[in-house]
Amino acid sequence: MSKEITSRAQDYSQWYNDLVIKGELADYSAVRGCMVIKPYGFALWENMRDVLDKMFKDTGHVNAYFPLFVPKSLFEAEEKNAEGFAKECAVVTHYRLKTDPDNKGKLIVDPEAKLEEELVVRPTSEAIIWNTYKTWIQSYRDLPILVNQWANVVRWEMRTRLFLRTAEFLWQEGHTAHATKEEALEESEKMLHVYADFVENYMALPVIKGVKTASERFAGAEDTYCIEALMQDGKALQAGTSHFLGQNFAKAFEVKFSDKENKLDYVWATSWGVSTRLIGALIMAHSDDEGLILPPKIAPLQVVIVPIYKGIEQKASIDKKVNDIITALKAKNIRVKYDDTENSRPGWKFAEYEKKGVPVRLAIGARDLENNVIEVARRDTKEKGSYSLDNITETIENLLTEIHQNMFKKAMTFRDEHITKVDTWDEFVKTLDEKTGFISAHWDGTAETEDKIKELTKATIRCIPLNNIQESGNCVLTGNPSTQRVLFARAY
Repeated sequence: MSKEITSRAQDYSQWYNDLVIKGELADYSAVRGCMVIKPYGFALWENMRDVLDKMFKDTGHVNAYFPLFVPKSLFEAEEKNAEGFAKECAVVTHYRLKTDPDNKGKLIVDPEAKLEEELVVRPTSEAIIWNTYKTWIQSYRDLPILVNQWANVVRWEMRTRLFLRTAEFLWQEGHTAHATKEEALEESEKMLHVYADFVENYMALPVIKGVKTASERFAGAEDTYCIEALMQDGKALQAGTSHFLGQNFAKAFEVKFSDKENKLDYVWATSWGVSTRLIGALIMAHSDDEGLILPPKIAPLQVVIVPIYKGIEQKASIDKKVNDIITALKAKNIRVKYDDTENSRPGWKFAEYEKKGVPVRLAIGARDLENNVIEVARRDTKEKGSYSLDNITETIENLLTEIHQNMFKKAMTFRDEHITKVDTWDEFVKTLDEKTGFISAHWDGTAETEDKIKELTKATIRCIPLNNIQESGNCVLTGNPSTQRVLFARAY
């Protein structure tokens, strides 16, 4: 284990922070609760963003951009939404600073520059977007509107953690408008499946698709669909949400359309989003005590090549061969780096790229050239061996696929081994404390019971799985009748 990185067994929280910092994904900033996403971390986000953006466009969505500031009166229009986010809002009240007359080196807020109406820095964009849609929609011919926005949002969190919970973070938010309830419900579920597809097939992380209870819904939604993932410490993490908003926002902002019979009706709405929180999920689900382990499909670097040589002549021969390898790999759209810097020894480089989670490392020396082989090391299992240079491109292509499959299988095995069915309260508490993970248990369907379980154990209902098996039973806490099991867990 790297001495720079705290082990998971010793302190899981510190291990996570060490990986974010030492893996050069992000850093703390001068603004309390905000982070600096470093180039390596931003490259990871860009790869995730690019894949998702294509998936959105393939399902008919287009990108737009709306203001960062939301007039307070608009924010208040949908009461549940405003109430749900009120405690996290940053508010702009003035638009100018001036020099302090009593201290020329200081700036103060100019009291004469007070805004006529206070502006909320967006914690989410439903208010500003639905106020805009009011001017876009008159007829059924204007529907559906399938818009996505890539943006930053601000939620003034008191307890923050890099990527997982910061006062400002990056995300995408889809906001769609439909003529019928059925279309809006179909959209909500469709985007949930898009998220699950991305997380499983690009992040190598299995998820459970489900619907939230009324207490856990997005503020202003009629239904919230979610994907839930399990981290290595047994805590759940909500990896994405898709909301069926009904006609709530259309009514709040008077967004009506004339249907084919020329009758006026309110528009049906959805919203859906994922954020840089996914990077936190990626770290906690896959990485080990030596550093990050990144899925090949979205890793900033998929392959790094390190030369081992003595003298200029050996270096020149290795360079020539490596350039051929790089050309072949790039032709296959494989992201590759040749680290021939002279200020660090090969062993240091090996440790550094292991810490940064690069899926495949190649090492080549003069003797390897003579034998027409190259050393190939994989990050996920730490296995390494010599492979022929003749078909190295094909070898690496296959290996990247194999690494993704292995990472997914490992995470799936861990997840499945940490879903426990319980039927009594004693079992529930014991499982939470000893095994952690998801607990499948009966619940009587009341918010009172849900709140009491949370109060007693800090475990919440993560979701009611889609296509859940219906079975009669008794609530794990109250003993009241229940028709199905739900998934509980402690969560981030």
